[in-house]
Amino acid sequence: MKAKFVTPVIAAMALFFGATAMASSGHGKDDIGQPGTAAEVTRTVEVKMGDIFFGPKNINVKPGETVRFVLRNEGSLLHEFNIGNAAAHAAHQKEMAAMMQNGTLPPSGHGPAMADMEHGSGGMKMVGMEHNDPNSILIEPGATKELIWTFSKSTGLEYACNMPGHYQSGMVGQFDVK
Repeated sequence: MKAKFVTPVIAAMALFFGATAMASSGHGKDDIGQPGTAAEVTRTVEVKMGDIFFGPKNINVKPGETVRFVLRNEGSLLHEFNIGNAAAHAAHQKEMAAMMQNGTLPPSGHGPAMADMEHGSGGMKMVGMEHNDPNSILIEPGATKELIWTFSKSTGLEYACNMPGHYQSGMVGQFDVK
């Protein structure tokens, strides 16, 4: 009976740590930018989230610009706003799938697993798994949150929801860095 429990735990940990290592390559300051401060904000962009869409689908930004994103989840599901390139999103999707599979992250954003998590600036943490990257924030249904980001010169950036199946259903938008 012990072996049945250990194998899924080891598999989940391998998936998590492997996804974390792959995702971290897209989170560096030089790759996609860095967290900004309220004092640095040059403009505010409102982003609506629904089941399953972002509005707008494209956002123009300038290298060095600091943008405050006001994120409104008008849907009935938990959504994510994550800044990265396609490869970083693919890696992060594996992590999110593992969190959903083990019950750490419920699709609605409500439930017993969420009550056990620590919340802080959009981050969620549970033993062995966490969602606290500075380029990513989870928004529960009906909630509004903010993320402030300073962009680098990087191109090919997207904003996406990496909840299982959401990216694949079209919940992704493009940053035009000019």
